[in-house]
Amino acid sequence: MNNHPTGESNDSSAPQPEGKSLSKLMPKALLEAKQKLKTRLLLWASLVGILTGGVGTLFQVAVHQVILGREQLIELVKNYTVLNWLVPTVLSAVMVYFAFLLMRQVAPETGGSGIPQIEGFLNGLLPIRWQIVLPVKFLGGLLALGSGMVLGREGPTIQMGGSIGKMVGSYFRSSGEQVKTLVAAGAGAGLASAFNAPLAGILFVSEEMRPNFEDRISSYRAVTLASVMATIVVGIFLGQGADIKITKFEAPPLESLLGFAILGICLGVIGYFFNLCLFRTLDWFSNLQGMAYVLTGLYVGAAIGFLSWLYPPITGGGDETIFWAFRNEAPSYVLLSLFLLRFALTMFSYGCGAPGGIFAPMLALATTFSMGGTQQVHDWFQFPFLLPEPDAFAVAGMGALVAATVRAPLTAIVLTIEMTDNYLLILPLLVTCLTSTITAHALGGEPIYSVLLKRNLSRNKISTQIDS
Repeated sequence: MNNHPTGESNDSSAPQPEGKSLSKLMPKALLEAKQKLKTRLLLWASLVGILTGGVGTLFQVAVHQVILGREQLIELVKNYTVLNWLVPTVLSAVMVYFAFLLMRQVAPETGGSGIPQIEGFLNGLLPIRWQIVLPVKFLGGLLALGSGMVLGREGPTIQMGGSIGKMVGSYFRSSGEQVKTLVAAGAGAGLASAFNAPLAGILFVSEEMRPNFEDRISSYRAVTLASVMATIVVGIFLGQGADIKITKFEAPPLESLLGFAILGICLGVIGYFFNLCLFRTLDWFSNLQGMAYVLTGLYVGAAIGFLSWLYPPITGGGDETIFWAFRNEAPSYVLLSLFLLRFALTMFSYGCGAPGGIFAPMLALATTFSMGGTQQVHDWFQFPFLLPEPDAFAVAGMGALVAATVRAPLTAIVLTIEMTDNYLLILPLLVTCLTSTITAHALGGEPIYSVLLKRNLSRNKISTQIDS
């Protein structure tokens, strides 16, 4: 009996219309096309990581050589009454002046760390002129950091990494979404190459930059691959191991976690005032006019050069200050005085707008405050169960101050662990970083890079209105 009054047959062997057969093939073709795009993206991300690792390595070596050459020149004139302070003062003044000249005349977006500029691009708010940013950031950062300013190398490597991502995307004519992924991958690779910390580079993109990817899984695979490749390249040329080689501590007793929580609260307060003072300093320098504005680099560099001759531990990015604090059994008042002096110079160096990062100076600030403060409390109250090993608090403090200012606690925790190779301090770090973040938030503070991005957007809007 025919159950199909229309005459249609249910025989599966009957020939199918051409449209139906094509529709069955289309999903497979689309799947293969998408897989090819994902594979290309991973290959491009690998290239971004390799190039960022190479540039980051070259930048780190170049900064070290410039600092070494500057120190050798100063050593030659140390026995001359006037030249011993005049040479470092003039040398730093000239270096910082040319860094400012290069930045202001060629690429103003290379001022500061460059991280807000990368975040602005990922949010579709700011462009990246990689052809100009790459050489200007490299040379400007080299001059600024080599002069002894209190700035870190991570800011330049992150901005250069993001620019390399844009360069690779442009070269291969990638789509807008692929370019965004490659820029984020380059930024993560930049942080990874600066501190030999691949996991921190991945978390930094996820927790701080928070880009909206259409395909999150594929994008974060690309970010991960770029961070890994950058770390491998740095390891090949500079060796493996912790970036900051200090004491490896055992896991402290659980009773001491209260002490770490108290330290986190203190550093949360410091982080809040750190951001507040930094924004005020940025406002002060941005309001300068006339010769005071034109000669900013000259007098800022001269001050840094003179202070580097007067007392070297208060200048520089922060690595040597951390090593000095761990190697020398300095009394607590010396460490706390060093903290106050470097705090002021960090405001001065970063607030003037020079090309350089803020992470490394914060690590040195946290080390000197945590070590000096816990030693002083230990001397006053003798609470061995709260402070079993005061120097271990310096490691926890590094992550806590970064977490309070940047408001990225997971990045701060992993970054500190990878930098110092102190994996057994993960629980104290969790306690310290979380309490510092909560404290800074309760005080009403905002994440530093979010505020800096708003300032950049506001300045760009004003500049556009003036130009038009």
